[in-house]
Amino acid sequence: MIAIDTSSLRRFLAGETGRDVDAVSAAIGQGRAVLPPVVVCEALSDPAIPQALIDDISGLPVLTIHPGFWSRAGMLRARLLKGGHKARLADTLIAQSCIDHQLPLVTHDRDFRHFAKQGLKLV
Repeated sequence: MIAIDTSSLRRFLAGETGRDVDAVSAAIGQGRAVLPPVVVCEALSDPAIPQALIDDISGLPVLTIHPGFWSRAGMLRARLLKGGHKARLADTLIAQSCIDHQLPLVTHDRDFRHFAKQGLKLV
């Protein structure tokens, strides 16, 4: 299984090209794609999203939240902030979901590189 970030999912849905888009396409094609819960929320937050894309996004599996998730996510974010790194709340929740499930994350967002030092695997 491979988790997909909102940045790469949007690029894939928009027909863009790139390494991350290729990874998303392969993961979906092989039935290995999964979405962190926050990605579902972010992706469906576009008020102009067509129903067909809503259906496509809603058809992908979503990671479950393990007990203690919120505390682990808070401590993860605190470690990054203490180190002087950017740690947006949504990115932290996405990263913690992937860390909990020991899944790599496909992303086009460079902000996740700081989470890699905390155990997040990036594609």
